[in-house]
Amino acid sequence: MMAEPRMSRRVMNLGHLLTQAARREPARVGLVWGTRAWSWAEMESRCAAIAAGLRAMGIGKGDRVLVHSKNCEQMFVAQFAVFHIGAVWVPTNFRLLADEVLDLARMAKVSAFLCHPDFPGHAAAVAQEVDRSLMFGDDMEALIAAHEGATVAAEPVEYDDPCWFFFTSGTTGRSKASVLTHGQMAFVVNNHLADLLPGTTERDASLVVAPLSHGAGVHQLTQVARAAKTVLLPTDRFDIAEAWRLIAEHRVTNLFTVPTILKMLAEHPDAAPHALRHVIYAGAPMYRADQQMILARLGRVIVQYFGLGEVTGNITYLRPDQHEAEDGPAARIGTCGFERTGMQIEIQDDEGRALPPFGTGEICVIGPAVFAGYFDNPEANAKAFRDGWFRTGDLGHMDAEGFLYITGRASDMYISGGSNIHPREVEEKLLTHPDIAECAVLGVPDPLWGEVGIAVVVPRSGGGDEAALLAWMGEKMPRYKIPKRVFFLDEMPKSGYGKVPKRLVRDALEARGMLPLAKA
Repeated sequence: MMAEPRMSRRVMNLGHLLTQAARREPARVGLVWGTRAWSWAEMESRCAAIAAGLRAMGIGKGDRVLVHSKNCEQMFVAQFAVFHIGAVWVPTNFRLLADEVLDLARMAKVSAFLCHPDFPGHAAAVAQEVDRSLMFGDDMEALIAAHEGATVAAEPVEYDDPCWFFFTSGTTGRSKASVLTHGQMAFVVNNHLADLLPGTTERDASLVVAPLSHGAGVHQLTQVARAAKTVLLPTDRFDIAEAWRLIAEHRVTNLFTVPTILKMLAEHPDAAPHALRHVIYAGAPMYRADQQMILARLGRVIVQYFGLGEVTGNITYLRPDQHEAEDGPAARIGTCGFERTGMQIEIQDDEGRALPPFGTGEICVIGPAVFAGYFDNPEANAKAFRDGWFRTGDLGHMDAEGFLYITGRASDMYISGGSNIHPREVEEKLLTHPDIAECAVLGVPDPLWGEVGIAVVVPRSGGGDEAALLAWMGEKMPRYKIPKRVFFLDEMPKSGYGKVPKRLVRDALEARGMLPLAKA
């Protein structure tokens, strides 16, 4: 017999999270930014006014709203207004140049533009493509005042209706817009609360130290779902001392960041556990030496997860109690954790066959957190999916108990003299050297071996001795894995999200005239 069709795909509009928080805790502070604080009731009222104003501008269900902004209260609330009217939130990295934002506007075929007042040039550029725009700041306040007291019904949505275009970082080429849906995001919020932030309530508080346009924005949805207070840094400059002051003042219990930023926080003289329970890091694997330092400074409060924007950060997790300070079998050194609840991982070979435990291959994933595909990009979708599995492009293996270990990006691996070299393994060894603060290993062309490795190192104190470091590596790893050259930088180039993409390292070397030397 043929199965009967599903009677409904209707789901909660994601904007309803703010409505729920305002109903439960109307007088409780929901957001702090600088010297200002807003209650949940005030935030809900401002959200309704923005939603009414956007509708008055002719923006409705399915329209894509491009957002270029630093973290601010209006951006935080406007996100829920966009969800509320059934439109699609399309945030950019605020560090992008005006012509880059214009490219994204065209690629995502946006209908409207919300822009921070610090970027008038971006607004002028996007005006070539979009005729409905609004600046945050005074213009947004005027819109809120004009629609004060408005009551706007949430737009009905179904599971697969898009709510967010999540731009990939574009480390290997042009950015793509990952389509996130209302149903998918409801699952992700629940999963983050269950696996990463168990026990979160309205008595908790979260500090935002990353742009709300990407992973930090997903994290803050979980705080709104529990009516937990969010604290924004007062400026877009990352001030570590100010971050620790806010953590202490507001008794912050959780935050989300990337390993490089977490390392900086833990190394600061003001670092202390305070009320922290869940310090979540993602975006890149953490080196073991850094992990041990952070555990010593903050205790067992760190939570790791692995996940791409396409899977909304929802592939694995490693709980605080699974972070071991001492090396040994229980430490599972190098793991990024176990499968998230409701998600399944498979390590596959080039033909899509599942590999046994400890077999290295591509990390592939299925589950409700997987995105709906790339917007208007059938070629990228064809490459990203195989037999229903999303192909992450990351290489790794799983042990017999299902813990995942990432070897590196498939695009990072290089082949030297017929041997596959995974930069991650070499980087881990380099970071055990007491005088190395940061490092990156790249593969570059070589006439004899096809490719060879080069190491880019940030020393803890000035200078650097290439010959001594190469000799030290000779005692730590097989000869074929030792980089041919070592280059020293004062600091690593970082993306707007605190990561160290290999393409930026290459660009830095080329700008300094170093990379041609490595090819010689």
